[in-house]
Amino acid sequence: MPRHGINAEEKSKDFKGSMLRLFKMLDKWRFMMILAILLAMFSAVLSTIAPNKLADVTDVISDGIKPNIANLESFSKEMMKHSTIANSYVPSEEETSNPKKIISSISSLSDEELAAYFTEFTFQNEVVSVDDQVQFIRVISSFDASQVTEDFLEKVSSLPKSIQHIIEPKMDEEELKKRSIILGVIYIISSIFGYLEGLIMAYVGIGFSKKLRSYISSKINVLPLKYFDTHETGDILSRVTNDVDTIGINMSNTITSFVSNTTLFLGSIIMMFVTNWVMALTAIASSIIGFGLSFLLLKTSQKYFTRRQKELGELNGHIEEIYSGHNVVKAYNGEESAMAEFDRINNQLYHSNRMSQFLSGIMQPIMGFIGNFGYVAVCVVGALLVMNHKISFGVIVAFMIYIRMFTNPLSRIAQAMTTMQSIAAAAERVFEFVDEKEFSSEDGITGYLEKKKVKGNIEFDHVKFGYDSKKTIIKDFSAKVKSGQKIAIVGPTGAGKTTMVNLLMKFYDIQDGDIRIDGESIRNLRRDNIHELFIMVLQDTWLFDGTIRENIQYNQKNVTDETIWNACKTVGIDHFIKTLPGALDARVGDNEAISSGQKQLITIARGMIEDAPFLILDEATSNVDTRTEELVQKAMDKLTEGRTSFIIAHRLSTIKNADLILVMNEGNIVEQGKHENLLAKGGFYANLYNSQFQK
Repeated sequence: MPRHGINAEEKSKDFKGSMLRLFKMLDKWRFMMILAILLAMFSAVLSTIAPNKLADVTDVISDGIKPNIANLESFSKEMMKHSTIANSYVPSEEETSNPKKIISSISSLSDEELAAYFTEFTFQNEVVSVDDQVQFIRVISSFDASQVTEDFLEKVSSLPKSIQHIIEPKMDEEELKKRSIILGVIYIISSIFGYLEGLIMAYVGIGFSKKLRSYISSKINVLPLKYFDTHETGDILSRVTNDVDTIGINMSNTITSFVSNTTLFLGSIIMMFVTNWVMALTAIASSIIGFGLSFLLLKTSQKYFTRRQKELGELNGHIEEIYSGHNVVKAYNGEESAMAEFDRINNQLYHSNRMSQFLSGIMQPIMGFIGNFGYVAVCVVGALLVMNHKISFGVIVAFMIYIRMFTNPLSRIAQAMTTMQSIAAAAERVFEFVDEKEFSSEDGITGYLEKKKVKGNIEFDHVKFGYDSKKTIIKDFSAKVKSGQKIAIVGPTGAGKTTMVNLLMKFYDIQDGDIRIDGESIRNLRRDNIHELFIMVLQDTWLFDGTIRENIQYNQKNVTDETIWNACKTVGIDHFIKTLPGALDARVGDNEAISSGQKQLITIARGMIEDAPFLILDEATSNVDTRTEELVQKAMDKLTEGRTSFIIAHRLSTIKNADLILVMNEGNIVEQGKHENLLAKGGFYANLYNSQFQK
């Protein structure tokens, strides 16, 4: 079956070569691509730095909502310095280094005894009275200030107001503002870089797609007819549309995505180890466990997906086969065996579908598990490190983000690699097309025939031709056609009738012999010059989606409506066109009001406007009914007036009035003459003609 585009599973035959050639064609956008890649890298680098800065902001906020333990210790030392305890109480070495020990030792004294030791003093603009100091000793001696618990917070609230103001939580607003601005700037710049990178690559992708389409469009015009005869139309269209879109759209996203995600992956690993190596190992180990489980699941499920697609195709083929031949199945009582085969394939498909959907369905929860498992591992290990004063709470917050930054790029890099394979495969198909052999060069050809001055004589002189060197189709074709003659070319399928027309139009180059127009060899004439000398009406009516006027005056300039109406009147479709809404402005397209015969008459009217000296009618009535054939035949008779005409027809009844009938078989002219004479001979033509009327 012909390939109409590529799919995501298709692999490139020469990935490296295709991608190198593709990048070579991007010379015009090289600077922009380098700029986009650099922007993507800078954006990714900033994204990896941001969590570290977020940890700093979190620590400032965390410190700002906790009682100020440092101030508590400073106050205790300052209070001891202003007291007279040292005069009557000799502290131990341990008590000297830790005021809390002294406070615990003297807390057994009565309030009066304690008050005798202290005097009023000022600390950080707060006046602390003797009673406040005594109350402070009573409260602070009963708990460990190094542990911020609910009990600690409750007892802090029972301290005197003057001391509460000293140790109450205070947010360092300046530090928070500075760190928040730094974080905000990082995120903003990263976003701007990412936006600019996307904008640049979108421009590159669209521009490159335009270049490829223009290149392909130019290529189409210089490809020989042989290429189109040997390739499916859908395949050619797919190269121009699907494959070019695959390259343009995916390339604009994939290249920078691959670069940015690789940078993000490596950067997150580096930043994790810079922040804390224990947490980094925890995050990486937990992710590897999750991805290992995911890989095993994918490996198991792949065979079910492959089997499902195979069995689905088998089931569709069976259904199409049975229903298209339903009458035969019923006539031969084959319903039971058909249903048994259907049930067999359907059960296999059910099993494969169930397993593939089950395994596919648990992929999302597993991916969620990978992320959650990493979060749990980071939180547990982080909590232990916080309790041992190894890290701050902000580090845990940073690693929660690093876990996501570490796992997401892996799947995106894998996706980017798959997409690059699709790009390379599409590029190969496009390059195959643009590398096709073109028409032979016509740079040295100087001959020219002016359309208005051509008399209309054509001579085929021992023409030989084959589509390949191993098989000759036209072996020795010779004929002389005089100006104004109506020449019919008939023969069985494969005799070489259409091939002769293709050689005459120089769609193919003859291998030996010559074809001369008014004595001038077509070897000395350019193809565009030859094409403007001919009108062609084919069996397939080619009308584009436009108005009737646009279709009739196709590629003709300065054609008046009067000329168009005259042509329509000549071929007998003027009345019909007037009945359409808009008349000449009625759109053709899929207009159901226009029959196939009427469309054929429109193409004949187009030929009348062309007004060239030669006419080719290639099976022009084969797709219409008998009644419409009469109308088309009359129109063609008017079109042939004053022109040298070549008529290819299978319905021999349509060429009875030809001036000369050339009977071809196996690439040679086996008979020639008028209809009556050829019938009288009782030869090949007579047998061919009579076979169409045998009952």
